[in-house]
Amino acid sequence: MDHPHEHCDHCRQHHELRVENVGVRYREVEALSNISLETSCGSCVALIGPNGAGKSTLLKAIAGLLPLATGQIFWRDTKVAKWSHEIAYLPQRENVDWNFPITVRGVIRMGRFPQAGWWKPFSKADESAIQHAIDLMNLGDLADRQISQLSGGQQQRVFLARALAQEAHVLLLDEPFTGLDRTTSANLSHTLRKISHEGRLIIASHHDMTTVRELYDEVLLLRKKQIAFGPVSEVFDESRLSETFGETIHGKEVA
Repeated sequence: MDHPHEHCDHCRQHHELRVENVGVRYREVEALSNISLETSCGSCVALIGPNGAGKSTLLKAIAGLLPLATGQIFWRDTKVAKWSHEIAYLPQRENVDWNFPITVRGVIRMGRFPQAGWWKPFSKADESAIQHAIDLMNLGDLADRQISQLSGGQQQRVFLARALAQEAHVLLLDEPFTGLDRTTSANLSHTLRKISHEGRLIIASHHDMTTVRELYDEVLLLRKKQIAFGPVSEVFDESRLSETFGETIHGKEVA
């Protein structure tokens, strides 16, 4: 089995995500339109926009959880559905039933099902991937604890470990920093940078304008349609943020 960090060079060279003119509708309501971007493994991408802008919708569309009204999504030059086992969607923590009776290790083991199959016994390689993910996320002391006993930061580390056990190349995170204190947020930021530097693509909806520059390489500004996409140094500025949020964004908030 390849450990997650062993595919990083190959990822950066060959594994590209292309979103082409994507639109999503909920019945008669247009949730997203005209979204196009290209990015690749090794990058951290922020999705930024007001509530209801379509951030969660886009993450679910990339994950294959929502049908597209228009456009196409490609991973490795093939429609994304073929590679669903390489894409991990991490929902908002508030949408998870943390009282479900399962241990930390049990959650992480679930990450192997796309690779091993739902009804097959796990191989030594599967068990090795699970343990490797536990070790990478420093969850060894918590592995047998019920998920209801975890803090917010620990919950996020379990989500990430599940994605690592899956050996996902693309991690789609829905508001991963919501509800975390400053220290826990800083630790999660460090973890995400480490994961992206190892050769994974991270796309996350994000709401704290003060941390965008230090955490992300690229940014997609959206308000049901695409406002701008590109490197943070080029796209993340006051004029585009004002267009995105429909209000004045003070310079001190985006510095």
